[in-house]
Amino acid sequence: MTAGPSSPPAASPSSVVARREALLRRLGLEPSTADVVRFFLDAALPAEGARVLDAGCGRVSALAPFRERIAEFVGVDIQEPRPRPPWLDHFVQADVCRDSGAFPEKTFDLVLSSFTVEHFQDPAGALRILLSWLRPGGTIVITTVNRGHPFVKLYLSVPRPLARPLQRVLKASSGDAHPLVGACNTPAALRDALVETGFSEIELVTTDHLARAWSRRLPAYVAGIIGDLATHSFPARRSTIVARALRPR
Repeated sequence: MTAGPSSPPAASPSSVVARREALLRRLGLEPSTADVVRFFLDAALPAEGARVLDAGCGRVSALAPFRERIAEFVGVDIQEPRPRPPWLDHFVQADVCRDSGAFPEKTFDLVLSSFTVEHFQDPAGALRILLSWLRPGGTIVITTVNRGHPFVKLYLSVPRPLARPLQRVLKASSGDAHPLVGACNTPAALRDALVETGFSEIELVTTDHLARAWSRRLPAYVAGIIGDLATHSFPARRSTIVARALRPR
């Protein structure tokens, strides 16, 4: 008896991600959020000996590839990530909206806040605390969602009982599903908050990030592409804000 043809091997998750990323770039949805963040971090970090804080650290960090330039890599969040990321030297469990004493003032050369601002009940309070932890001349790099995008506005408006199940469908990982607030989530609102807090030399870039963030399932990924293409020509309405600002010397 002749055996039937074998099924082709399933594509690896990494190859699927690579193909989807290549499609987004062919569609003109670039630079990606990761591209902009990498550029800002590379420009802000000294060649060696940096002390950095990942504020709201999770299972991944845009700072991890710069580990050779970092002397002390610290994470802070209201919950400790499990397992603890191997690149962290220290982790402190604290609420950056309230726990100003978690670190001494003027401790860090750079603070990274990746998609945490939209979860802050008091974003202005958190920015004041993060500013105090930066050394004079230090840099903060922020990524957060933009309420100016119609999909994001709708997403942030979903009632809480429905929000967590929806996040588990849309997010790249169910571990990324956290309560949403969105109190400081337009380019103008974030810039105003940074100015009022005392930051200077503020630069904001908006990026197309829905398809990359919603890549866990194919229907959500396709919806993300539609959302990204719909606003690509309107920078103020793109889904994601990337900000860079300095603590004055």
